Amino acid sequence: MIVHNPESIGGTKERAMDFELGKSYDELQIGDEASFSKTITETDVYLFAGISGDFNPMHVNEAFAKQTPFKTRIAHGALPQSLIAPVLGTKLPGLGTIAVEITCRFKAPTFFGDTITAGARITEKIEKNKWVRLALTWKNQRNETIAEGEAVVIPPPKKS
Repeated sequence: MIVHNPESIGGTKERAMDFELGKSYDELQIGDEASFSKTITETDVYLFAGISGDFNPMHVNEAFAKQTPFKTRIAHGALPQSLIAPVLGTKLPGLGTIAVEITCRFKAPTFFGDTITAGARITEKIEKNKWVRLALTWKNQRNETIAEGEAVVIPPPKKS
């Protein structure tokens, strides 16, 4: 959290508040897991199109999308993929985590109204660098895998 001090001279002065960092390398165990779920709405897709600049009609034009193999609009692949960020950054390992690498292979589309659960499970602790490898999965409300992948992260430092 950033607190703005209106009494500072010359503008807004920012200072970091106390945060509890996530789990350090030594606190993490192979098999640890966490997840985050969100229902993908039409608004999410339009906002993502604006943020990413990807206005492919497959995502934003129903008449066009009816001509595709999916027969309706689908979410951008990177939209459900981005749901792994709150998992890694706030849950496992948590605050202070730095992503080094994320890979993803799409297996099925995400439709408007789908509830996607992004999950991560620690599969390896890399002693040399004190990094962690995680298996990633994205599943819809029918428990169908829409994507899978892997991440390598630098966990936060030990708490002092």
